[in-house]
Amino acid sequence: MREGTGGCVMVPGLVDPFKDMLDRQGFVVLDGGLATTLEAHGHDLNDELWSARLLLENPGAVLRVHREFLGAGADCLITASYQASLDGFARCGLNAEAGAAAIRSSVDLAVKARREFLESQEAAAARSTPLIAASIGPYGAYLADGSEYSGRYDIDDGALRAFHAPRWGILADTEADLLACETIPSLREAAVLLGLLADTPGVWAWFSFSCRDGVHLNDGSRFVDAVRLCAGAGRVVAVGVNCTAPDHVAALISAARAETDGPIIVYPNSGETYDATSRTWCPAVSDVLWEDRVRSWFSAGAQGIGGCCRIGPQKIAMTRRVLNGG
Repeated sequence: MREGTGGCVMVPGLVDPFKDMLDRQGFVVLDGGLATTLEAHGHDLNDELWSARLLLENPGAVLRVHREFLGAGADCLITASYQASLDGFARCGLNAEAGAAAIRSSVDLAVKARREFLESQEAAAARSTPLIAASIGPYGAYLADGSEYSGRYDIDDGALRAFHAPRWGILADTEADLLACETIPSLREAAVLLGLLADTPGVWAWFSFSCRDGVHLNDGSRFVDAVRLCAGAGRVVAVGVNCTAPDHVAALISAARAETDGPIIVYPNSGETYDATSRTWCPAVSDVLWEDRVRSWFSAGAQGIGGCCRIGPQKIAMTRRVLNGG
């Protein structure tokens, strides 16, 4: 990573940016669903590029959402690169140079939002400098067929690495503080990404898995095996789950805590289920308040807490209040 903004200087290979924030305040509030909030503002994301399309057509909309999450209390912005890839942009007619520029712009927008926040918000003086996590979504996100919810890909490990490597290299050479390998559905894809991390000195990353229940990843592998895999690797700042139903999170935290002393992150979805065919959400019914879930997750050992699909700035503000002792 290059030198960051806001007075936070990255020391490649030495300074774990996530641990640095945990040491200062004891928790990290992650942001919420970028696409969810864009849709709430009226943007139609029914497209193979999903929220990454707005990097091309309306970057100001992405910037607006980053600002909202910072204002709500987020300590970490996750970039709009989840579904951005050179292959994906090429499928939409962009050449490699234009695709790479679009991927870099996802970090530039988050950097701009952070800089504006630090310059204009009086409350920023009492907050740690927000982190920027450059999103690395799974191969299934590029396929846009829901296969990130199964982890079943019809390619071998070499092809999987070849898909991930260009975006990885682009994002590793930006002002992001770390990479967010997220919604990982399988041990196989995690191993490929860990291989890229091992081959990229000075870069830090978290690994967040998508789970179908309180024991298994979406592909049926055991979550504890994924935690062990990451715990044995270097420069993994945290391990955890995202895009997973809230009802499963407590059990997954417990499983992770039994395998690692490192930071655990959780940013689940709302519990609604996504129908990849109709591209719609089926409502979930629960009488458990978000604030109570956050308290229980933190008490169980999660140190980074936020939200994924269907979790907007309001719930991130609630998360901040709870973690502040409210």
